[in-house]
Amino acid sequence: MGKVITLFKLLPKLHQILLSILFFVTLIIILSPSSDEKSTDQTVLASGEFEVNTRYEVPLAFRTPTPPNGTQAIAQQNAESRKIPLAKKAAVTPTPATTAEAITPVGPTPVGSTPKPASNNFILNEKYFQVKSGDTLAALFSRAGLTAKDVYDVTQLPKAKKNLLKIMPGDELVIAKNKQGQLVQLRYHLDKISTLVVNRVDNQYQESITTKVVETRTQFASATISSHFWNAGVGAGLTPNQIMQLATIFGWDIDFALDLRKDDHFSILFEEEYADGEFLRNGNILAAEFTNQGDRYTAVRYTDGNYYSAEGRSMRKAFLRSPVDFKYVSSSFNPRRLHPVTGQVKAHRGVDYVAAVGTPIKAAGKGRVIEASYNKYNGNYVFIKHNDTYTTKYLHLKKRKVKKGESVKQGQIIGTLGSTGRVTGAHLHYEFIVNGVHRNPRTIKLPKSQAIAKKEKAQFALVSQKMMAMLEQNKQVQIAAY
Repeated sequence: MGKVITLFKLLPKLHQILLSILFFVTLIIILSPSSDEKSTDQTVLASGEFEVNTRYEVPLAFRTPTPPNGTQAIAQQNAESRKIPLAKKAAVTPTPATTAEAITPVGPTPVGSTPKPASNNFILNEKYFQVKSGDTLAALFSRAGLTAKDVYDVTQLPKAKKNLLKIMPGDELVIAKNKQGQLVQLRYHLDKISTLVVNRVDNQYQESITTKVVETRTQFASATISSHFWNAGVGAGLTPNQIMQLATIFGWDIDFALDLRKDDHFSILFEEEYADGEFLRNGNILAAEFTNQGDRYTAVRYTDGNYYSAEGRSMRKAFLRSPVDFKYVSSSFNPRRLHPVTGQVKAHRGVDYVAAVGTPIKAAGKGRVIEASYNKYNGNYVFIKHNDTYTTKYLHLKKRKVKKGESVKQGQIIGTLGSTGRVTGAHLHYEFIVNGVHRNPRTIKLPKSQAIAKKEKAQFALVSQKMMAMLEQNKQVQIAAY
């Protein structure tokens, strides 16, 4: 230090002054606190990187959120971010926005970008309006804060005019407006899969129909009859319509009023239709098997909409087993029956089916009406000649629905059940005549049905094998489950 002072004294006076000034300036700089120093432990380097072993508050945009409950949680988060109740959002078909006003971007801000506040034009006010008793479209629009001009403009669109002017109590409309109160979008459910959408585009309205994708699923049902066929069907989860459809398919082979027995059983494959995971309706029966009194009957639906046995013979026979939906048989075919009125032995050459007065009577098969008249014994009656071999007769009708000479189709309504003529109560007397000889309609072997066309045999065989294999597989799975 002494040597430094000696050298300083040897310098010229001007140099001593300059060095002194420089020394004091340097000292002041060293002793003064830096103005750039931060009072925080989060230090970011000039390169933009973060220091190691330092905890930072990371913005959400950098994260990949993992919902706790899968897709339902994701749907709920998205619904909440849009301020729309989840239940109502699911009930409305999402439709793509066609105007700048009809969409609001949602989601994390990309890294490196600056978030911008939403413009007033992008803020939508979406509300659900249910049609009340006595409501018109004008009244509903007024309740939504829209004008008569909006009603006029919207109803100039063909589909909107056809559907919105016929709104019914309970119907629901979704109306979206911007901050200026202008109608931006209207949605109206036409049915479970179709929605009418009206969008505002360049100050004009445009309409479209959005349709959900329908998914078809195959279901299986099986049951054993313990007391009643209908109860067994309900127990298997079938609807009344499906139960009736099943009876119709096998109705040419099985008399569902008289032939069924305890422990008869059936199995079916049928379609169910869904849209967006929501059940819509039951579809067709694809395949079925029915065991009645030990006899096994099968049915497979082909692409032509008709049902055939697994071997390819049509389920539709030339004749219905019974021409009326009856409650019971009051008198069976009996060549030596005592007549209930006269008390004398008189052959009962038909079957008496009891049902409610007015029950429709169907033609048992295709043919031509050869008699349609009235007498004091038969009451109102109809005779049908089907060909040179077969004739059927229908007696005691309340009303006749056909005239002599008319051609009729199988299943066509030819009259209604009544109690006209010499009878003790309302019923249908039905006769089945083969080559001029009366035969028992309930036991006679009906003519064989037509086989599927030769050109369709190979393709049908593939369908039949697949359906019957699926049916058998499901039966085995059900057996294993028990």
